[in-house]
Amino acid sequence: MTSSTVMNYDIENDDSFTQPVGRWSVLYYGSGHMLNDITAACWFTYLLLFLTDIGLSPRGAAAVMLSGQIADGFATIFIGELIDRFGHFKIWHGAGSVLVAVSFSSVFGGCMPCRILSTSTLKVETISYCVFAAIFNVGWAATQVAHMSMVNCITLNSTSRVVLTSCRNAFTMVANLSLYAIAFIVFSVSTAKTHADLENQYRWIAYSSIFIGCCFVGIFLSRTEEPSWFSWAQAYLAFYVINDLRMGQSAKALVPAIIYICSFIVSILLQEMAWTGQRLKAYYSAGGILWVFCGAGILILPMNMSAFMYVLAIFVGIANALMMVTGISMQNVLVGEDLSGCAFVCGTLSFLDKMSCGIAVYVLQSYQSMSPTVLDNNSSITSLTVLDNNSLISTSYISVTRFGLGLIPAICSLVSVAVTCTMKLHTPYSKPLVEPLLQ
Repeated sequence: MTSSTVMNYDIENDDSFTQPVGRWSVLYYGSGHMLNDITAACWFTYLLLFLTDIGLSPRGAAAVMLSGQIADGFATIFIGELIDRFGHFKIWHGAGSVLVAVSFSSVFGGCMPCRILSTSTLKVETISYCVFAAIFNVGWAATQVAHMSMVNCITLNSTSRVVLTSCRNAFTMVANLSLYAIAFIVFSVSTAKTHADLENQYRWIAYSSIFIGCCFVGIFLSRTEEPSWFSWAQAYLAFYVINDLRMGQSAKALVPAIIYICSFIVSILLQEMAWTGQRLKAYYSAGGILWVFCGAGILILPMNMSAFMYVLAIFVGIANALMMVTGISMQNVLVGEDLSGCAFVCGTLSFLDKMSCGIAVYVLQSYQSMSPTVLDNNSSITSLTVLDNNSLISTSYISVTRFGLGLIPAICSLVSVAVTCTMKLHTPYSKPLVEPLLQ
């Protein structure tokens, strides 16, 4: 009998693993991904915008993000296998958090090798950002895989697993809202007139995010028990509201904030339900179908109706929460009681996520122009809108940003719903929480 077999036998015969998880244990666990979430919110919302604003080409900015996604994808599989072999979730989580904090500050804090080498060539800048992006994503992967795979070892109760995942998703919303609150304040009180001013803006955002995230990591590591082994799309949101819809600078923070407020509310509500395989599939499908309609709206929304984006943001937030909570929960259902490879499963699925997202962003960004196509008054085009007295912009042109933010996620959602409908899920140990989270 192997060690993993002994582990599974002991856990299956220990009734404590089938009992519902208490409220405080759920909250302590949920706080553990805050650093990852708040830095990821900044990464996917502002990285491409930041890099192009400081002078990198769209393709160079995409190369930075792709290098991180590739590093993340391979790291998830490798780290997942190591966690399955040796355990120690909290050690992996803590080490990954240190890498995240250090490397994240090095990306948004400016080009460190450029200062050391006293040069600011585009090549050195691009290589520097690619290296720190890779380090950031390796640390991020270690924290993510350790945190996600802990769910399966904390409890065998399927409802408690969904509650833990839902709480984790709720803290993701808190992290994103915190980031956008910080960004809103920074962009409102300071004006970036030079590259130095721009870097200072993002440096304040980065350092504030790291401080908040590290506080929650400390709570998680100190209050969560180590489980016993023997007993895409967000990247284009800022471009879309600023370049395509011509909304104000504050929209870079307000639109995503609305998305995450709605996701937070839905995530909390989902924690109060008893879950079965059929209910998981039904709610996931509902979220996927809702995203299809949202994607269509994003694709065709004209500039003169840009205020409608705030309404779309509400439904995007609802759809995101439905798909995220139930999607990860279905992953946990598939793991079931066989805990010997839970981290590898999480790592493999994350690998597919990171690689597909990174490649998609790179391909889309390769076709992205530095700015929207503006024509002078002598240009001839069938559909034009006046920007000012001297320039015009096409309204019949559908940008790469619209495809990346609207069409591709909608298609992926539709395909995922079709796949979900063919799945057969078994959910044992479905018992309610000891205490409801909402009182």
